[in-house]
Amino acid sequence: MLLWPGFVLCTLAIVYSGIRLSKYGDIIAEKTGLGRAWVGLVLMASVTSLPELVTGISSVTFAGVPDIAVGDVLGSCVFNIFIIALLDAAYRIMPISARAHQGNILSAAFGILLLSVIAASIFLNDHISALGWIGPYSIFFAVLYFIAIRLIYFYSKRQIAALIKEKAVELLRYQDISTKTAVVQYSLNAVIVIIAATFLPKIGAGIAETTGLGQTFVGNIFIAVSTSLPEVVVSFAAVKMDAVDLAVGNLFGSNIFNIFILALDDMFFVKGPLLASVNQNHIVSALSAIGMTAIAIIGLTYRAEKKPMFLAWDSVGIVVLYVINLMVLYMLK
Repeated sequence: MLLWPGFVLCTLAIVYSGIRLSKYGDIIAEKTGLGRAWVGLVLMASVTSLPELVTGISSVTFAGVPDIAVGDVLGSCVFNIFIIALLDAAYRIMPISARAHQGNILSAAFGILLLSVIAASIFLNDHISALGWIGPYSIFFAVLYFIAIRLIYFYSKRQIAALIKEKAVELLRYQDISTKTAVVQYSLNAVIVIIAATFLPKIGAGIAETTGLGQTFVGNIFIAVSTSLPEVVVSFAAVKMDAVDLAVGNLFGSNIFNIFILALDDMFFVKGPLLASVNQNHIVSALSAIGMTAIAIIGLTYRAEKKPMFLAWDSVGIVVLYVINLMVLYMLK
């Protein structure tokens, strides 16, 4: 009986602090000159993905359920791209893919590369030699994550002329808030989001337990949606502030960070390579996330000026793939 009140309480805490988190993340991006795409990838994505980190480590160390850990990560990757379609529906001005900077394609492409390696590793698990107790793919995940951060940072710096122009316009909005204040407020609200969001997986698992669904389905759907709630709140708050790049960068960046989390989970899972110990049905989510990300890249590249409906065509494609993913996972449960 306490599950639903607990869920509501955590949700309210995340909604409140998530809105403030996006505001101060935007201020940090402006005042430091780092660029919204890079801040979305590093600052926002790492904080909003920490529930997946806590869930993954506890799943492989204490609970002994690696399917929950992998399902949480891949399900979150699918849901994060689905959030882009939700943002598009809420952003009435134009297709959100036309408003977001094309620099976000960098992090989206890195996401596709990492997800492809996951799908291949799960499929070929019997043919991949372990390095100690971890899979070699985990080292690849970690190295590529830091490469992605570095490349996106330097890409953002090359856009400095446009950023300075943007900063000159927006400085009036944030001139009364110092960089120190922004960092302190960002940190405080990040702590609140982390604490509240870490309770959601257990609450979601408790609610899902009564349904009798398998670990793969529960991890990909219930736990993934629960741990992705910070991304929902932060992204919608950022779009409301018209900081679209912060929102989109956060979602693509969260997917990269989520896969980096798999490398950490693999290190804590001492029974052997993590991806060799999970159900192959997870490939469905990996392929769905790849397809949805590819559609998002098409939208960011084509940059349609109008929406034929309340959703742009690329968002419609994302929604269709998301629904297909749910249906296939349910049939395979």
